[in-house]
Amino acid sequence: MHPMLNIAVRAARVAGTIISRGFENQSDLMTQAKGDNDYVTRIDKEAEQAIISKIKQSFPEHSFIGEEGGIVAGDEDFKWIIDPLDGTTNFIKGIPHFAVSIALMHKGRLDQAVVFDPIRGELFTASKGAGAQLNGFRIRASKARELNQTVLATAFPFKNKAVLPQYMESFSKIFAECGDIRRSGSAALDLAYVASGRFDGYWERGLKPWDIAGGELLVRESGGLVTDFSGGNDPMHKGEIVAGAAKVVQALVKHLK
Repeated sequence: MHPMLNIAVRAARVAGTIISRGFENQSDLMTQAKGDNDYVTRIDKEAEQAIISKIKQSFPEHSFIGEEGGIVAGDEDFKWIIDPLDGTTNFIKGIPHFAVSIALMHKGRLDQAVVFDPIRGELFTASKGAGAQLNGFRIRASKARELNQTVLATAFPFKNKAVLPQYMESFSKIFAECGDIRRSGSAALDLAYVASGRFDGYWERGLKPWDIAGGELLVRESGGLVTDFSGGNDPMHKGEIVAGAAKVVQALVKHLK
């Protein structure tokens, strides 16, 4: 395992322990609203600080961008992108589907990634050029060539419901052609499931870099294709992503452009 990936895994496991304990004790979450249908808990903040602290022990000069803590200045050549608890609403409601997402960008390119599901004990990892793994075993994205009979994943625009009519137009076209569609509430796990072939494809908009970064590298290293809604190569900056088997992504982009 790459040394930096090893540190990321350790940090994810530390955060996972905090999250698991919090999930068992729902009475002390101290939930706050950040915006419409957007929440943060004491656990999100504690997990993020634990991740940063763990990584800084080995790489004190690196920079960080986190969902809860914003930017921590440092060496911009090494930037860690952190979502300490992706799926906070699930967590608050007692739905056991959420994950820690940690990614490292080296000179502007995704280099290492961890997505950790602390409830199932599933650790998805990837290093640039070295493939993707689930609990140490190689994973590969779906090889589906058509939407027919695929199982896809997406998310509804719950933070900006004004765009729902436009979203539903694309959704209806895709649903008519595919086998079925899931909506799980965690972008990081959706992308990890694409990387492991559980989902054949996934699309979502209105995302932040920490929602996408870890899962994007997982999909790429598992042999999947990742684009934005126009078929371009800039999902993190555009805040929208299409991921999955190459032919599936091409079919999805056709309806999303």
